[in-house]
Amino acid sequence: MSVIERKLKDRSGSVCEISGAEHDLVVYVLPPTNERTVENSVLIAKHLKDQIENPETTDEKDWRGLSESMWSEHLPVQIVSWRMLARLKNTDLLEMMYLDEEALEWAKATGEGEEEDENKIVHKDSNGVTLLDGDSVVLIKDLDVKGATFTAKRGAAVHNIKLVWDDANLIEGRVENQNIYILTQYVKKTK
Repeated sequence: MSVIERKLKDRSGSVCEISGAEHDLVVYVLPPTNERTVENSVLIAKHLKDQIENPETTDEKDWRGLSESMWSEHLPVQIVSWRMLARLKNTDLLEMMYLDEEALEWAKATGEGEEEDENKIVHKDSNGVTLLDGDSVVLIKDLDVKGATFTAKRGAAVHNIKLVWDDANLIEGRVENQNIYILTQYVKKTK
């Protein structure tokens, strides 16, 4: 057992600092740092650490302990609590939490809790998959290109697309050596 792990067990009473679990505990070093110190780490159940590192696996019921851990006297525990409350969009508990400016900056360092702009333009393909600049797409329908003498054929690959910043329904891409605008409803994102 490392010195850090021993100190964290002493600090937490040998239980997960978030859920209170007694088994399968690991040390979690809070990003963006990777320096393994007591001031940058928490003792946490392995399945919770896995959920922190893989957001798509987050199971809200595993995080019931946040309502208590958010009041911890230890800053790293508060930071993890804040990040997970932000991820789970639990605004009631987040509004009750107080972090000073420096701690809040640390909590937000991973991108958790960033405001999602309701008016933000999001480009989605025909399947509802979000498109980003530089993505590749395939046409799902033959398209007559206005102002050109060709038809963009179904199945044609369009690489390195550019999003039209003010219209969520349009992207720009190169087909048959010409830049054209394409409606997002007629494309499918490729891997």
